[in-house]
Amino acid sequence: MNGDFLACLENWVEQWRQAQAPLTSFVLPGGTPAAAWAHLARTHARTTERRVVALAQLEAVNPELLKLLNRLSDYFFVLARHFNQDGATDLVWTPAAQRKGV
Repeated sequence: MNGDFLACLENWVEQWRQAQAPLTSFVLPGGTPAAAWAHLARTHARTTERRVVALAQLEAVNPELLKLLNRLSDYFFVLARHFNQDGATDLVWTPAAQRKGV
């Protein structure tokens, strides 16, 4: 696996994360259609990561693959926030105690 690609991926994630609104709550999947697709891609990356971890219990797996899958899911998360105006229009979870009328 090419370490240069992993370094580029990490760089993209950090550049976008710095431009985004700080996280103050759990981000729910959704927002713009592009953000929703990025959230879906993140879900698939996480699922694949878990399956590769399980496979690694049975046979040798390139450890760089796990790093790549982990950073790929981070990439899709910050990409989704990018598509939601860098987090300004994210759908966020509001605890019941903070909702109106509760």
